[in-house]
Amino acid sequence: MARFTRIRTVASVSATFLMIPVAAAAAAPAEPSPAVVTVFASGLNNPRGLEFGPDGNLYVAEGGYAVPDGLSTTPEQCAQVGEAGPYTGAYTSRISRISAQGNRTTVADNLPSSQTNPGLGSLVSGVADVAFVDGQLYAIEAAAGCSHGLAGTDNELLRVNAGGTTTSVANLSDFQKSHPVANPDSGDFEPDGTWYDMVAVRGDLYAVEPNHGEIDRIDPSTGKITRVVDVSASLGHIVPTAIAYHGTFYFSQLGEFPVQSGSQSIFRLTPSGQIRTVATGLTTVLGLTFGPHDRLYALESMTQDGFPFTSANPGSGRVVRIEPSGAQTVIYDGMTVPTAMTIGPDGALYVSDLGFGTPAGAGRVLRITIPD
Repeated sequence: MARFTRIRTVASVSATFLMIPVAAAAAAPAEPSPAVVTVFASGLNNPRGLEFGPDGNLYVAEGGYAVPDGLSTTPEQCAQVGEAGPYTGAYTSRISRISAQGNRTTVADNLPSSQTNPGLGSLVSGVADVAFVDGQLYAIEAAAGCSHGLAGTDNELLRVNAGGTTTSVANLSDFQKSHPVANPDSGDFEPDGTWYDMVAVRGDLYAVEPNHGEIDRIDPSTGKITRVVDVSASLGHIVPTAIAYHGTFYFSQLGEFPVQSGSQSIFRLTPSGQIRTVATGLTTVLGLTFGPHDRLYALESMTQDGFPFTSANPGSGRVVRIEPSGAQTVIYDGMTVPTAMTIGPDGALYVSDLGFGTPAGAGRVLRITIPD
C-alpha cells in the first residue's frame, strides 16, 4: 500500500446486495456487541493478509519492519512516488504459519520490503497477502520494483515451495506497465503497483491493486494475467482494497487521506461486469469476509478523521457486520490500524492488528467470536 492523499469524487452507482437495498449512511452502527476477543498470535511484523491452510494452520503475510536508512534507494534510476518517495528497499518481509496454539514458525523469509521516506513515517510494506489453490500456497508482493527502492526486482505472484523457497508465477509490475488503467492518479501513481488483497476462486487468483484501481485474474498454472475490471474507469481514484467472493465478487475502498469518516463504500461486481453499491457510510475498509446467514463483515482500519495512520492514534479500528437487510452493527472496536480479516474454520473472525506503521514484533492477530 502506498501514499494516500485525498478523496475526490465517486461516481453514483445503483444499490444491490443479495437483492436487498443498500445500507444507508444515515443508519448509524449500534453499540459494540459482546464479542469475545483474544490475542491469537503476537510478535509479528506489520501483519497483513491472512488465510487458513488445508492443514488447519493460519498463514500470515508480514509486511516487514523499517530498516534505519534503508538498504537501497533508487531516485536517480527510475520514477518515484509523490510525497511517499523516495522509497528505501530491504528484505524484511516474511510469511508465517500460526498453529492452533498460537505458535509462529517462518514459512518464507527475506522477501522484498520497502518503506516510505521518514517524513511520511517510514511506513513498511512487503508481501501483502497469501492464498491457497489446490493445497498450494501463493503470495502476492506489494513492495518490490525499482520504484520501491529495489532495482532489479518486480512485484510478482509467488509460489511458496517446501523449504521456504519461492518461484515467480506472474510478473505484476510488467503487467501494470503494459496495461495502464483509464484514470490513474498522478499523486498516488506507483509504476510497480501496491497490490493488497487476493482471493482464490475456481483455481484462479483474483487480486486488487489499490493505487492504479483494478482487479485482475491470475492463472497460477500459467501465470497469465487478465484484467477483470478497471475500477478507475467508472469510480475514479477510490483506492479499492479488500476483495471477497460470495457467489460474485465484493470489494471495498480505503479512500484517500486525510480520512473522512463515513465516506467509504463496499461494492459488488455483477457477472456482467457492472459495479453496484452494497453499503455506504463506512470508513477505510481493509477487510471483507462473509459469515453465517449471508452476513457480510467489514474491517474498518481507521475511523478518525485526519491522518491517524499510526499506532500513536490507537483504538479507532473496528469490525462492522452488515445484515442482508442492510443494517450495520459494530461487532468489536478498539483496534489500532487493523489491516486484514478472515473467518476461521471455527467460525471466529481473525484480524491482523497493529498492521501498519508499527515497530518490529508489535503486530498481532486477534480472534473475535461472532455474536448472534
